[in-house]
Amino acid sequence: QVQLVESGGGLVQAGGSLRLSCAASGRTFSLYAMGWFRQAPGKEREFVAVINWSGGITNYADSVKGRFTISRDNANNTVYLQMNSLKTEDTAIYYCAQDRKPYGSLPPDRYTTAYWGQGTQVTVSS
Repeated sequence: QVQLVESGGGLVQAGGSLRLSCAASGRTFSLYAMGWFRQAPGKEREFVAVINWSGGITNYADSVKGRFTISRDNANNTVYLQMNSLKTEDTAIYYCAQDRKPYGSLPPDRYTTAYWGQGTQVTVSS
């Protein structure tokens, strides 16, 4: 059974940094693309970043490009989201997701079938 556990959220001032972690278990981590998403109060969940199964391809939402970096450590079954230059509009619950299919890149048409964690709260104060 796949389990995804996010950590690293918290309260930070605008301009600060946080690193989120998502520890995965239940199957061979290195075969699956991983993604980060977020949901702000009153808004729908949105894509933030994705890293493909091999780690060779990453993609970011325009709103976080140049500020956030997604990476993976296959030896420790963990995906990270380094968030720098945080803005108040980055406040949200951040979720990690794992593609259901191996050797992929977690495309949008597989978001609904992906495995999801429970989320970690990130609050950026002004």
